[in-house]
Amino acid sequence: EGIRWIADNLHFDIDGEVQVFETGIRMVGGLLSGWFGTREKKLLALAKDLADRLSPAFTKSPTGMPYRFVNLETGAVRDNQSFPAEIGTYIPEWGMLGKEVCDKRYFDMAKRAVTALFDRRSKIDLVADTIDIETGAWISRRASVGPPTDSYFEYLWDGWQLFGDPDFKHMYDVHAAAIAKYQAHEVNGHLWFPQVDFETGAVLDHHQSELAAFYAGLLGQGGDMERGNAYLDSWGYVQARYGVLPEGYDYLKAAPDRVTNELRPEFADSCLNLFLLDPNDRYRELARVHFEKMKETSRAPYGFTIIDDITSSPMKQGDSCPGYWWSEQMKYYWLLFSNTDRFDYKNNYLSTEGNVFVGL
Repeated sequence: EGIRWIADNLHFDIDGEVQVFETGIRMVGGLLSGWFGTREKKLLALAKDLADRLSPAFTKSPTGMPYRFVNLETGAVRDNQSFPAEIGTYIPEWGMLGKEVCDKRYFDMAKRAVTALFDRRSKIDLVADTIDIETGAWISRRASVGPPTDSYFEYLWDGWQLFGDPDFKHMYDVHAAAIAKYQAHEVNGHLWFPQVDFETGAVLDHHQSELAAFYAGLLGQGGDMERGNAYLDSWGYVQARYGVLPEGYDYLKAAPDRVTNELRPEFADSCLNLFLLDPNDRYRELARVHFEKMKETSRAPYGFTIIDDITSSPMKQGDSCPGYWWSEQMKYYWLLFSNTDRFDYKNNYLSTEGNVFVGL
């Protein structure tokens, strides 16, 4: 039914502007995942058409790092101040599309953007979180494993995992070593990753975004299971203390600095990624608590909702349910607990948006 609706109604010949990053991970990735799951040619054709319409963001850039917005009909581009995640989160979608349509230009386009960013790293091998994609000049000095840099690191590893490209493995290893050297910070027996000056390593603040919880799973994928488990345990400690995870946590003050819960999937994502590497029920137990507490606190009359204040009693609910909750979180829970034959637990790939490209 969904495929029929897409075939009859979905088109991208629209005189309107979209954000390249969000459209790439959600729509190009979603259509590709649908293609891999069904082999319906219309889905692949739509993914290619959309990627082609997004391509001016890359090709019109003097550095190859994409502009943030593009008009789907005219190809007009806008916003040259961008972030590592919005520059480096394309290689699985563009690379897999290129393989399916036998056109390496898509892979090369995404790799050029990543390489341009990596080549501008500091002498201590960190990247800051804001850059001018036209000049290549950094606009900030803040290095973080969280937003708006997070999925840049994920996709470096993914470029190696999916395509066996040693350049991506090298880039991942260089950054991972620098993060371990300058950002790994243990306080009261818990491992955290503060924001630091990307040229000196000096700590700027002790804020931890819940979105950074993904890094536990990525550390495991990259071969550092010890730190991966330690970072997951740090977030598990916060979960045990508050029931659900706050949007932000100051680990030095041992208190939330953002009291909302946005139904984020990153903790469950790390539980799944570490479980795929080591099928230990401790990851399932942490995810079970995550799931049960979500049901207990976020259930609303017409579905599930974000929480405006996790420190209130009862927790104060908001009034929205984000798309990633459907695309990612439900999938991670299902894969952790179902042992479904529909998924290859040994050989698989899920994108940063939870789209399955391998293992269906």
